[in-house]
Amino acid sequence: MGNQASSSRIPTPTKLSFEEKDTFMEVSDSVAALHITDPLSSDGSLTLSQVASWEKAANTDSKIRLARTIFHQSNIRSVLKSRSAGIADQHIFNNVLDYKTTPITNQKSSGRCWLFATTNVIRYGIMKRLKLKEFQLSQSYLFFWDKLNKANYYLELMIETADLPIDDRLITHLSTELISDGGQWDMVVNLIETYGIVPQSIYPESTHSSLSGPLNSLLKTKLREHAIILRSLADTLRGAHVREETVIATLRAKKEELVREVYKILTATLGVPPPPNKRFIWDYVDSEDKAARWVGSPKDYFEQFASKPFSPLDSFSLINDPRNEYNKLYTVDKLGNIWNGRPILYVNTEIETIKSVVVKLIKAGQPVFFGCDVGQFSDKDAGIMDTALFDYENAFDINFGLTKADRLQIGESAMTHAMVITGVHLDPTGRPERYKVENSWGETAGKEGYFVMTDAWFEQFVYQVVVPKALAPKDLVQVLESGEKIVLPPWDPMGALA
Repeated sequence: MGNQASSSRIPTPTKLSFEEKDTFMEVSDSVAALHITDPLSSDGSLTLSQVASWEKAANTDSKIRLARTIFHQSNIRSVLKSRSAGIADQHIFNNVLDYKTTPITNQKSSGRCWLFATTNVIRYGIMKRLKLKEFQLSQSYLFFWDKLNKANYYLELMIETADLPIDDRLITHLSTELISDGGQWDMVVNLIETYGIVPQSIYPESTHSSLSGPLNSLLKTKLREHAIILRSLADTLRGAHVREETVIATLRAKKEELVREVYKILTATLGVPPPPNKRFIWDYVDSEDKAARWVGSPKDYFEQFASKPFSPLDSFSLINDPRNEYNKLYTVDKLGNIWNGRPILYVNTEIETIKSVVVKLIKAGQPVFFGCDVGQFSDKDAGIMDTALFDYENAFDINFGLTKADRLQIGESAMTHAMVITGVHLDPTGRPERYKVENSWGETAGKEGYFVMTDAWFEQFVYQVVVPKALAPKDLVQVLESGEKIVLPPWDPMGALA
């Protein structure tokens, strides 16, 4: 409205057609519904008179007075936890997998949930086949190769973008979380396809796989230094008018020297991993306490034990992103771990389709990798994820109005965690009411390591599930195989690493 005084109603111009009058009246009514008033502070600053007026109104509100008595000395999550939600969210499910894997895994002080979720999905078939009582695949093995490849990936991007100013938004973004613990489904497929998998006894945990912060801090410092070295070298070579192919070759040779430093750090802190094509000996005991032995390479191990009935290499991500068009294929620019590896691909579809896929997979005896925003309306101790879990609205006399799309657009929500769905409770009509979730936070979180996720929470905060092509809707498989990708910018929320 510029500098003109606000008005509660737009005056109707003369000589308008009936359609024009109707349009004007609709706009006028819409503006009136906004209850436009003059501000108490004309320049936008916060004044003490405003605060005084708010306090006067609050002091006459008995609900606010009660809240002030309670909340200043209590955790609002504990106080406002819904009793009815706790009663309704029972850890009971009428459709579960027919084999229970143990132990409950624990990623400890690391962000490796995507690797734990993947290995928890894969180990299900191995344990069932070999009748194992307890078994884990090595998350650290994949963690090592991911760190090494992310270092190479980042430095390749620095070579590719060396002509951009160092304060360019892209350079800043790429250099912020350049070697985080997180990842995506296609990134772990890249690792498995290239390096295979091994049992945890072959490459066990180390201090810095379970406590990744110190290692990450060191690697970030070195890699940012490496980026400056490569960018300076690129400027020198191009300033001397060296042929472009020689520039790239020289930069890559220097990059290899720098990545060797990363390799030394990783092997010292995580241990030297078995080469993907070198044979190792795996001794194990089955559920009948019978000892057995297997000999082969990490890639052999994957081929023999994890490629059937549904290979991770033939599985893909369905997402529910209401900001973007459904039944389309999406990728995120410059997101990955293995240079020239499999791109990160998402097929966007309706949330009801994703629910039906989950039910189909559970009934087929297949655990489900999924990505979500675990911190929203969840209770780690009780193992509950429910949009009705905390009664904030009644306690503070507020309303939450953001849609799922709004949350993504404004940065309120994104994929922050990956877990595994191992069961679902269906109502008499066959619709899901709640889901059984295997987490990777140890046995003390939730009910012996398991969480219950309500269907309402699924709708709002689940963004991704992974499905084998053989069990996916055919039309969505066609979208995937079309290869016609819509490229989202590097900083898009769908680029969040679980």
